[in-house]
Parts: sequence; C-alpha cells; structure tokens
Amino acid sequence: MVEEGVVQPILREAFVSLGRLDHVTMVMGLHTEYLACFLRTQHSLLQLDGPLPYPWRHFIAIMAAARHQCSYLVQLHTAEFLQVGGDPQWLGGLSCAPQKLRNLNELNKLLAHRPWLITKEHIEVLLKPGGEGCWSLAELIHAVVLLTHYHSLSSFVFGCGVNPEPDHEGGHAFQPPSPCPTDSPRGEGGGSVPRVETLCEVEALMRKMKLLQEQEEEASQEEMAVRFEREKRESLLVTPTDDSKRLPLASVSRFVEDPDFGYEDFTRRGEQTPPTFRAQDYSWEDHGYSLMNRLYPDVGQLLDEKFQTVYNLTYNTMAMHSGVDTKMLRKAVWNYIHCVFGIRFDDYDYGDVNHLLERSLKVYIKTVACYPEKTSYRMYHAFWRHFRHSEKVHVNLLLLEARMQAALLYALRAITRYMT
Repeated sequence: MVEEGVVQPILREAFVSLGRLDHVTMVMGLHTEYLACFLRTQHSLLQLDGPLPYPWRHFIAIMAAARHQCSYLVQLHTAEFLQVGGDPQWLGGLSCAPQKLRNLNELNKLLAHRPWLITKEHIEVLLKPGGEGCWSLAELIHAVVLLTHYHSLSSFVFGCGVNPEPDHEGGHAFQPPSPCPTDSPRGEGGGSVPRVETLCEVEALMRKMKLLQEQEEEASQEEMAVRFEREKRESLLVTPTDDSKRLPLASVSRFVEDPDFGYEDFTRRGEQTPPTFRAQDYSWEDHGYSLMNRLYPDVGQLLDEKFQTVYNLTYNTMAMHSGVDTKMLRKAVWNYIHCVFGIRFDDYDYGDVNHLLERSLKVYIKTVACYPEKTSYRMYHAFWRHFRHSEKVHVNLLLLEARMQAALLYALRAITRYMT
C-alpha cells in the first residue's frame, strides 16, 4: 500500500508536466517509485530536445497505439499533436501524413506484432540516402523508442482496464472503477472469492517458491535449453478464450494499414522458424544500452533506470503475507514474457515458469503482451484472485517493460548489424 504523503508530490509533478492527471498516471501511482521513472522517460521522449519535431513524436505515438486499437492513447495524443502545432490534415489518416512518416509503417507493424522479423534490410530502406523521406540514424532511434513505448503502453491500458478520459469518446459512459490499491479482486461472477480457497492458493504458491529456493541440484545447460524449447512450444496452447474481432473506431483505423497483420506465435509446429534469440548474444546490458547512449544520449540511461526499477520493485509482500522474497516470481513473469517473443536466457531454468505461473496467469500475460486488444475483464479476475489490485498492476508494469525491452532488442540488433 502506498502512503498518501508519498503519492501527492509525484502526482503534482505529473500534473505540472502533462497539464492534466490522466488515468494511466493515476493507476501507475499505486507504485510511485516506478511512476517517477516512467514520467521522466516519457517527458524526455515527448518534451525535451531530440532529433524529431514535437508534432512528429505525437503522430508516431498515434501510429503505435492504433496498431493495437488503443483509442485511449490515440485520442490522448491526437489532442497533444494539435496542441504542439501539428497539421490537422495529417489526422485524416496515415495516407495524409508526410511520406517520411508513412515509410515508418512497416517497422511499426513488425515492432508491434512480430519483432523477430526485423532485419538490417528494414533499417537500410529507411536510412537509404537520397530516398524519398530518408531518416537519419538519430531520428530512427528516437522513433523506435517511441513506437515500442506506445505499443507497450497500449498493453498496460488494456491490461489494467484503464477507462477513457472524461473528454474522450465514451468518457462519460459508466465504466467499472479503475483499480484501487487496497481492494482485493473479486471472483469471476462478481462475488468475493471464498477466503479459505484464496488462502489455499497463496499457501500453495509460497510452498512452490520455497521448494525451488531450497533446490540444490542445478539443471545442466542442455536440460535448460530443452526446458526453454518445451515452454516455447507449450506457449502455443496459451491463447485467449475470446477470439472474436473487435471493430476499431474509424478515428483509430485510419492510422492503420494491413489491419489483419497481427501477432503469430514465434514457433508453430511444422513451420520454419527463426532461431531463438539468445540474450547472451545480444543483451540490453551489454549491447542495447551502449548503442542507445551513443545514438540518443540520456535516453539509454532513463530506459535502463526504468527497466531496473520495475525488475527490482518489491514490497516483500504477497497477498496477505509480508516478509516474502518475491524475486523468483517476478523473474518468472519477466522471462515468460521474453519467452513468448522468442528470447532465451541461457542461465535461467524455464522449469520455474511452469511451477510458479498458473495457466490463467499465462493466458493473461500472453494476451496483454501479444494481442492486448483481446484482454477481458474476466481474464483480469481469473488469475491471482487472492492478490490486491496493486499487485496485479505490478504484474502489468513488468509486462509493459519486458515487452518493450524485447522489441527494442530485436530493433537494436538489426541497427547494429546495419552499422557493422
């Protein structure tokens, strides 16, 4: 639980920076340490000096959010686009924007849905000298960070069920309340989950964590590789129960080309697949961070701080228990998200994922990370029914940052290959 005295200064700072207290900021305010990092990064991307003109930054945010039908972010940045002097004609759709922005569409599509398909050729096309709408390397890095930021923020909006702002379309319609820090989630039928049942679920999870921590025998490298491939294959079976298509608003769909292009599992039976992305060969810490700092100074540092903050964020609590070391659980969530994007950490035992993440949580994680527009109220309440809303928001923060880092790694690896 967050103390009111800690929250208020951060929210005041957010209000001064943004000119409003939007619902995303208020939900993230359940975790003030993270919110401070998030706001610093977003402020730098949108408002400080950088390679891209200010209207372009908001138009790129609109392009990214539209890939996931996130009308909340599209509406938010449409208003911001006009406020910083953007040309209203561009809001007629992607076809009304300058060719240089339209050239970004293919990269936007791949980063949003299948980042493992990005190659140095995609980078080369955008940077080709003399081409119509040629990008500089610094501009492209700025655009890539904005795209991944808003793809992942779309996941957060859908994952937490963030309501429209009062001045947005549908903003005055009745909506279920946004997550409150002290409330416990309710059962799928709307009633409270029986206390005895929730106690059993919490105790079972804590016992699994304790057993894994006490396990002395480590699996061999070969066995860990086998367990990763097994987890990757099993993730094929983890799909949302609701496969119906949402009809996007016209105000969103006009910024999308090839709307049927979406996430497909990294590895499907009987199909040729790209090789697994080994984090040891190209990691954020050893490669992505330094490249980012060279090409877009300060932002690499801000991103690294944000990744580290959410990865290490803990209150040493779990549901009604305190004094709990949750590192193993947080690591399982982070690594599972990377797994569904084909990224493997050689030194991690993916058997832990199966032990610690129940199926309903895996369904939720994969849906929010890969096709967030399909996230439902029922999915949110189906996992960890005994945990507080603030703990579920914490899961969504891990989702946001792990997804962003995964997509960034694929893009930065392609840029590195282009440069060498």
